Amino acid sequence: MERRTFINAALFGAILPFSEAIAEVKKEGLVEPQRTIPIAGDYDVIVCGAGPAGVAAAIEAGRNGAKTLLLEVHGCLGGVWTAGNLTWILDNQNKSGFINEIKRDLAQLGGAGTVDSGSSYAFDAEIMKAILEAYCVEADVTVRLHTRVVSTAVQNGRLTHVLTESKSGREAWAAKIFIDCTGDGDVAQQAGCGYDYGSSEGEGQPMSLLALVGGVHYEDIKPFVRDAQDSKLRSPSKKRLEAEIIRSGVKPSYSLPGLYPIHQDLFMLMANHEYGYLGYDAKQISLATLKARAEVHQIVNGLRSLGGIWQNFRIVSTAEQIGVRESRRIHGLYTVTAEDLIQGARHQDAVCRVTFGVDVHSVKKDDENNKKYNRGVKAVPYDIPIRAMIAKDVEGLMMAGRCISGDFIAHSSYRVTGNSVVMGEAAGRLGAMAAGSNRLPQEVDWAEVKWSL
Repeated sequence: MERRTFINAALFGAILPFSEAIAEVKKEGLVEPQRTIPIAGDYDVIVCGAGPAGVAAAIEAGRNGAKTLLLEVHGCLGGVWTAGNLTWILDNQNKSGFINEIKRDLAQLGGAGTVDSGSSYAFDAEIMKAILEAYCVEADVTVRLHTRVVSTAVQNGRLTHVLTESKSGREAWAAKIFIDCTGDGDVAQQAGCGYDYGSSEGEGQPMSLLALVGGVHYEDIKPFVRDAQDSKLRSPSKKRLEAEIIRSGVKPSYSLPGLYPIHQDLFMLMANHEYGYLGYDAKQISLATLKARAEVHQIVNGLRSLGGIWQNFRIVSTAEQIGVRESRRIHGLYTVTAEDLIQGARHQDAVCRVTFGVDVHSVKKDDENNKKYNRGVKAVPYDIPIRAMIAKDVEGLMMAGRCISGDFIAHSSYRVTGNSVVMGEAAGRLGAMAAGSNRLPQEVDWAEVKWSL
């Protein structure tokens, strides 16, 4: 038996074919037989999660010569952009690199929004899926869809393998460097990293299920649309839309629902808040999703019942995954804090300059109209250093996206996807360099990375 084929039995147990792994039933639960997990592949860099941060990380690692694997639980790349129907990219205008490549190619392929959305970039989710897949093929990234990371192996303080479950059974994957882009910090938590969640009281922001809607025309419903002009006026369209929904006999769970234009006849609807659900608990996410989808249908049906401009209003699709704002913030070598936002922190190892303000969606329904989104914190543009993206507790692991190291207030600012892409790109380049030189990410001088803001 070759060493590359199986992990040492001392690590994962005796050899037992997947089909024979029959659990023993006991009063307190099930006991699985020991079995050795086959190593499905050995890579330089493994990226877990193919959302905005993950695809950027994998593509950049591949382009820098690293043998790269991208693991994704959904059936498409893009995460919240595609499976989540979040078809607006926030905080994208002051960024360089891959984010501009995405915007360029979306525009060339007819995937860019055709209604002025102001500083945010609207796009067609289906075209986004196609170009992200094309980038991965071009960069020679191995993509494994429908695959979830369920466990890890850590030896001498360093992450060496991730274990996955899929229709192919349980498999193990080895790499020199791992990048956690799951959004929820799943890999880091499984590897034993410390993390924080929510506010000082442990309360997290609400979830929202997004939907793509059509059957109406932009010019007809313009007073209810959050376009560039409306944004400049502090979005009065949202209260008008809320009043219209209430007029239909439905009280939305979010008091500032929005219709965000993509094309003249296609919009993103964000009209619900699901409070009190943990972003890393499958049962709670399921309950939130069921509740949210029912409400989205109720809202759309209600508006359609008004007739007139709404008579053909319909849902094109609801998101496959609910939008999770709050989840684990993994402890890193540096923690981005509210003070960084206030002071406009600058770092020599800066990855990304964030311009998006503090955006805390109320953790309780009762506070929705009583507390400001910025929580009294006036943010000025600030830097995220690469140290906030390198795990503190386990070696060989980085994070990119909303699960990096930060506090509750800072997280509400840097979590938007324009920043996630840049973080992922930087992590991918550093990961490729570290793997190629047999170093840890923190051992690579940031000047070697030749990164530019």
